[in-house]
Amino acid sequence: MKFKLCLVLCLSTILSLSSQEISDTSFGKGLINFTAKDSTFSIKFAPRFQMRYISSWDHDGDKYGAAEHNFIIRRARLKFDGFAYSPKLKYKIELGLSNRDLSGGNQFNRNTPRYILDAVLMWHFAKNWELWAGQTKLPGNVERVISSGNLQLIDRSLLNSRFTLDRDIGIQLRHKFYLGDSFLIREKVALSQGEGRNVTEGNEGGLQYTARLELLPFGAFKSKGDYSGSDLKREEKPKLSLTFTYDLNENAVRERGVLGDYMFKSDGSLYETDITTLFVDSMFKYNGFSFMGEYAKRTADAPVAIDTDGVTPTGDIVLTGNALNLQVGYLFRSNFEVAGRFTNVDYETITNALPVKQYTLGFNKFVHGHKLKVQSDISYTSVDGNDDNIRFRLGFDFHF
Repeated sequence: MKFKLCLVLCLSTILSLSSQEISDTSFGKGLINFTAKDSTFSIKFAPRFQMRYISSWDHDGDKYGAAEHNFIIRRARLKFDGFAYSPKLKYKIELGLSNRDLSGGNQFNRNTPRYILDAVLMWHFAKNWELWAGQTKLPGNVERVISSGNLQLIDRSLLNSRFTLDRDIGIQLRHKFYLGDSFLIREKVALSQGEGRNVTEGNEGGLQYTARLELLPFGAFKSKGDYSGSDLKREEKPKLSLTFTYDLNENAVRERGVLGDYMFKSDGSLYETDITTLFVDSMFKYNGFSFMGEYAKRTADAPVAIDTDGVTPTGDIVLTGNALNLQVGYLFRSNFEVAGRFTNVDYETITNALPVKQYTLGFNKFVHGHKLKVQSDISYTSVDGNDDNIRFRLGFDFHF
């Protein structure tokens, strides 16, 4: 199946190259970037991948045990974007090829690999208004809406892995306007299926409703810098983003909203409960210095799944609680960066999960911005105040 998919993509590329005018491009701006002769469509093709080395030591009560080592291809993706019919109608398609991207097959997606990450149309139907339709990221926490290729540290935080909204299928309405000369306000609302990406057998629970408000009192960041880690553009004036997100997953059937295990009862039916998630985020950049802060809180009406008898717990529990993530970095003129992160996760007692604190120190060398970079970090993680784990990671990103 993978071979057939790659073959189709290669053939399509070759046919396109033979029939279209190729525009000038450069590294980091797409492997192929051209517009049809009649200007009715454009396409940019940009493959990328990330390699990682991970070494981890667990604490056994008296000392750290032997290190565990792992080499992985963390992400390997094919990205297509452009416009069709009119520059006001844009599209994005992103396919995942790594094991992490493909895993998660179940009866609700016909037990197939989950190739599709994004498949979305974006219609700029009026001034400052856009309508999105398809599968893509929900307008959730700032760390999640930053592309995995533009992260300041090797990967996202524990806050994101536990509480993020991730991707879903549905529609989004986006609007922006200015108060005065520079105060930029963006509003984003989404209506989605509420079960995550690549679901074919739905809708099992209710729908999901998401609203995000973004306040930028000093105007827009250079090159959408509030959606990118590190201050690579070295903002000449301070830039600040304050965002607030509310999400309701009505009659959710998975332990983490659109992520996690489905909550089955003994008769095969699904347990349902309303899940609410709140995010408060900030991003600040100035002259190479960057700061990102996030707070997340998830609650559920009835977090403990109950079986058909209305009394017996099934063993499934919605992962509720709150988390704080703080991240800073400074980019030197040599394009070398030092970054640090502190993450604290507190779960509700009902989840039987212990609180976690993690401290991370990272070092980055940007060869060609985020498109070609080498990153490393070391993390110390403490569970319930006890020594637990030290982890070292080293890797590179390569993006056409």
